[in-house]
Amino acid sequence: MKHVFTRLVFLALAAAGALILTGCATRPQDSSVPWSRPADWEGKLPGVGGM
Repeated sequence: MKHVFTRLVFLALAAAGALILTGCATRPQDSSVPWSRPADWEGKLPGVGGM
């Protein structure tokens, strides 16, 4: 029984490590969001505004 528990703990730690290493990895050239200025829809009331 102890062997099964040890294996489950090892698999859980390995899965968590894999998620940490690959979870949010992005390359700078993949991001095209202009973070320095707000989007056109920000600061307006929902449903109000012309086209």
